[in-house]
Amino acid sequence: MKTFANKNPQTLEQAVSFAQQARKDGLTPSLVGGGSDLLGMVKEFIVRPDVLVNLKTIKGMDQVSPTASGVNIGGLITLDTLGRHPLIRSQYSVLAEAAETVATPQIRNVGTLAGNVCQRPWCWYFRNGFPCLKNGGDTCFSIVGDNRFHAIFGGGPSYIVHPSDTAPALVALDAKFRIVGPSGERVVPAADFFILPQKDATKENVLAADEVLAGVQLAPTHPGRRSTYNKVLDREAWTHAIVSAAVVLDMDKEVCQRARLVLGGVAPIPWRLPNVERLLTGQRITPELAAMAGDEAIVGAQKLSKNAYKLPMTKALVRRTVLALATRA
Repeated sequence: MKTFANKNPQTLEQAVSFAQQARKDGLTPSLVGGGSDLLGMVKEFIVRPDVLVNLKTIKGMDQVSPTASGVNIGGLITLDTLGRHPLIRSQYSVLAEAAETVATPQIRNVGTLAGNVCQRPWCWYFRNGFPCLKNGGDTCFSIVGDNRFHAIFGGGPSYIVHPSDTAPALVALDAKFRIVGPSGERVVPAADFFILPQKDATKENVLAADEVLAGVQLAPTHPGRRSTYNKVLDREAWTHAIVSAAVVLDMDKEVCQRARLVLGGVAPIPWRLPNVERLLTGQRITPELAAMAGDEAIVGAQKLSKNAYKLPMTKALVRRTVLALATRA
């Protein structure tokens, strides 16, 4: 591992300034929160930073703050703290459940919300240095290679899947992302934060160079809201979802007034299911309707040579999750 300098900013603006100055000096900076994903990429020689800008020295970026317009969550809150927070657990349970399923307790103790949302793909071709689209090449090796865990929606020219658990939950909650960079501050809806490979195969989100995901804004919850996060794994710990589902239902007794369903593990971005949402809205959710939702969830899916199993798995997960949530006491 190469040597690097460390910078400890006191404000976000100073962090951005440190990163800008490094680039002006011909150096490669990396902004780091918990650092669990960055450390792996440094060890794998995917990134080779000269300067680490340590965001952990900035106070106040790890808090949950209720406001008149909802809740603000600092990007540096750890996943463990987020999953245990009483306000998040009671009012935004889909996010708490997503946070508490990430990786292992050790990683959740240091990994941050912003880091989980912004982590790079875990495709083995990318992580092992193949000259793929994510590594500056012109080929996605998964198309004819080992694509067991790759995308069935939204793929091409790259078929990576977005690895975050919290990202589908945030899209389902209609969250907004607060971004700070050299040009100041901007707010982006979570649904618009992520980028499909068709738009730019080298990136997964709209963050520009030296921009930071500073925090997340959540709107007030609906009185009849129910939400949950479920995922299927190939082993019990330290792995990413093969398929996951973040489901938010606004219920009036037994009738669904509004639905948001977002899949993880199946596309290069958190994959929203608007047709399923329309199917459920205004309806009493029965086992038959939940089964129809499962069928609709895989419409348009395109399997690769080794990942066809994801279709029935997605169908079953959506059916099971919707029905269990709608009938929850």
